[in-house]
Amino acid sequence: MKKTANVEILIVGNEILTGDILDTNSNWLCNLVHERGGIVVRVTVLPDILDVVAEAVRTAVTRNVDILFTSGGLGPTSDDLTLKAVAAGTDRTVVLHPEALEMVRNQYDYFVSKGILPQGGLTPAREKMAYLPQGAEPLLNVVGTAPGSFLQVGKTSIISVPGVPSELKQIINQSLKDFLDQVFGEGGAISRRITVQSGCESLLEPVLSCIVSQYPDIYTKSLATAIEGKPELDILMTITGVGEKEVLLNKAFQELCSGIRELGFSIKEK
Repeated sequence: MKKTANVEILIVGNEILTGDILDTNSNWLCNLVHERGGIVVRVTVLPDILDVVAEAVRTAVTRNVDILFTSGGLGPTSDDLTLKAVAAGTDRTVVLHPEALEMVRNQYDYFVSKGILPQGGLTPAREKMAYLPQGAEPLLNVVGTAPGSFLQVGKTSIISVPGVPSELKQIINQSLKDFLDQVFGEGGAISRRITVQSGCESLLEPVLSCIVSQYPDIYTKSLATAIEGKPELDILMTITGVGEKEVLLNKAFQELCSGIRELGFSIKEK
């Protein structure tokens, strides 16, 4: 089963590492990639340290990942340094992008017109958000003020978006729609799920290991629950990518169900 794209995600922000903010962006991005037939091979949470982020970008590009998402660090303050890190990690500098600057100006003026912000126009801090890595193009952000950034480096598309979830989702769903449609094409994911009347994974292991070895393109996972809880657990089977998925998944699913019943356990499909 051919995967549409390999993806890595860098979540940038001290507030994530201190536990002050719960990272929901990586979960949303993982779901997006999975549902479109891609695979997320790595998610990394990083502090607001330029050299650390730059090295993470550099190593991801070295791995020839198809898409590298960065989330966070695009704002007007001094600790917002993700785009400088992307530039450093790809051996370039940041430059003022005229289109990005106009986007920033327009967004501040818009929010002033709506009574949301008290002052429009540009300041040095606001101009900072229009400095993109050389060769990058801005991604329109109609929810906030900081544009996203799209940079192609060899095989890798580096997509940098704000850490505010509503802004991240808008940029990816709207400003990147055509790009994502092109990359992921007809890729997708389908799943089947059952509940087994047993709370002990170890008793199901003979069947699970057999299914995993026979169907490597299918992700088969038992979802354990607390031992003191209800004596049952779920098993999830998922296949992603481009190609005929349903026939293969149904075949593996029937073998899974038969094998578990042969062990003496009842099952319920969800």
